Amino acid sequence: MADTISFARGAPSLDIVDIEGLKAAAAQAFTEDPAGTTGYGTSIGYVPLRAWIAERHGVAPENVLVTNGSMQADAFLFDELVESGKPVIVEKPTYDRTLLSLKGRGAEVHMVSLQPDGIDTDELAQLLESGVRPTLAHIIPNFQNPAGYTLSLAKRQALLALAKQYGFTIFEDDPYVAIRFRGESLETMLDLDGGADTQNVVYASSFSKTVCPGIRVGYLVGPKDVIAAIAKRATNTYISPNQVAQSIVHKFCVSGGLDRSIATVKAALEERVDLLTAALARELPEAEFVAPDGGYFMWVSLPEGTDVDRLFDAANERGVAFVKGTDFLLEGGQNTLRLAYSGVTADQIDEGIKRLADAYRSL
Repeated sequence: MADTISFARGAPSLDIVDIEGLKAAAAQAFTEDPAGTTGYGTSIGYVPLRAWIAERHGVAPENVLVTNGSMQADAFLFDELVESGKPVIVEKPTYDRTLLSLKGRGAEVHMVSLQPDGIDTDELAQLLESGVRPTLAHIIPNFQNPAGYTLSLAKRQALLALAKQYGFTIFEDDPYVAIRFRGESLETMLDLDGGADTQNVVYASSFSKTVCPGIRVGYLVGPKDVIAAIAKRATNTYISPNQVAQSIVHKFCVSGGLDRSIATVKAALEERVDLLTAALARELPEAEFVAPDGGYFMWVSLPEGTDVDRLFDAANERGVAFVKGTDFLLEGGQNTLRLAYSGVTADQIDEGIKRLADAYRSL
């Protein structure tokens, strides 16, 4: 069998990771702050990075907690706000790890349809009017995983209005925000709501998509009382997060490495989206999709009646991998799949889609 071409995992290919920049940042970290870099630290994270993130978001450092990746941030927030048997809102489809995490905590998960301009706020309003009272709504506003869609400004404002009216927290999970390669950036719901102390929004992001996934550094921005409560959980979980990784990220950011890395990633992924959409149109014209304006992922729908389980097996036999759409849903999606274009190089895309099309024709 030919070497597998993987559209499965949302990780950057090695050619767009700034290895030399990370080496330099590591050397700086150990040279300029050996004690802070090698010490335990505290649960709030590496103090200079926390301050840098706070300044970037226009909030106080007390509004920020730096964690071991954004999934750790998610887990802490869910532990703080999600109760067994109580409703939570997620997008339909949503990140599979979010579904697993919420279900594992016994939450009553309500999926609300996702449209190309984001969650269907009219459908959400109807759900709330019916008496459902969620504690939290998990929203990936920019280049959503798995769909690649972006929440419009109008829907951001509508979602905030619903949160205020019905008293739930918006969890603005935003790891892809910096990877916009087309169009104009939209204001975060955190900013639209007036900042971190309004009690309506908790924001999360990550350096995994802009620096490298192995660095495992994420963060939360939210009301001081929520961040303080989560910091206590963090202390009891691991005393402190990885100070070495966070110190390296800090040096990478302040040296200009982050901006250079983002520019590299955006240029590469824009090219890959163009190649991917052209290949799908040519090789698999039955496929329906919306080309994303940023991020790592694209959602593909095939004609009704397509069996994605059979397609998955046939694709594996031909050396091409993807993630089944059913993984991101509680039900349905048997004719859908997610394609990640971040980890494939430009010269792999045409061949990968040819193999996928051949697998589809074999069904």
